[in-house]
Amino acid sequence: MIEQINEGYVKVESEHGIVTIEFHHPQSNSLPGKILDALAKEIHAAGINPNTRVIILQSTGTKVFCSGASFDELASIKTEEEGLKFFSGFAKVINAMRKTPQLIIARVHGKCVGGGVGLAAAADYAIACDGAEVKLSELAVGIGPFVVGPAVERKLGLSAFSQLAIDANLWRPADWARRKGLFAELHNEVTGMDDSIARLSLNLSKASPAAMHELKKIFWQGTEHWDELLKERAAISGKLILSDFSKNFIAKFKEKQKENK
Repeated sequence: MIEQINEGYVKVESEHGIVTIEFHHPQSNSLPGKILDALAKEIHAAGINPNTRVIILQSTGTKVFCSGASFDELASIKTEEEGLKFFSGFAKVINAMRKTPQLIIARVHGKCVGGGVGLAAAADYAIACDGAEVKLSELAVGIGPFVVGPAVERKLGLSAFSQLAIDANLWRPADWARRKGLFAELHNEVTGMDDSIARLSLNLSKASPAAMHELKKIFWQGTEHWDELLKERAAISGKLILSDFSKNFIAKFKEKQKENK
């Protein structure tokens, strides 16, 4: 099943209890609101399907796993309510990922920016390959990694999260992300990454669903308040994105994109 969204899409395939959810957007797999909504919906649908044993989250292309929030959509936000609605999209995806009883494997084939780091962190097991550099660029935009922050901090710890959040222009290499715990595995080649994902997903598809559910509950213990917390964080970003600082940054970024075309 493919849900077309403007120029992007969210596609779902299921085989032997392994559900693969793939997203695509021509702008470096950025995340406009409609793709965020579709991702949250499809993750939830897979989670409540009794035939689902394990979920794989992936994107298309070769260079960028996810470039985070859509700058076109950020530029269009005019009110705090619109800002809250947009950033709540990230909250819905992260909360859907933590609430599914199945384990989620993230296939991280390329760079992760902002919300992309959040997706990798919210997965239960992320498998990456060389080139999967990470950056939390939000502070440079005039906001902050408020919505994805709890997921990133939970996976990497406060020290590594603060490093990413503060030095918002620095790309951290994939090996840094592996050493800090964001990536469970790091492979030299895409083939090695895909072989490992195939092996693990097949093994998990044959494991006890009840046991995996109990494991997941333990992994995510202490996050029961995230429905409220991430909404509060979304409101912070939704307010800050209206600042002159953010508007000027986004305008300059979009102008630079035009010049590079």
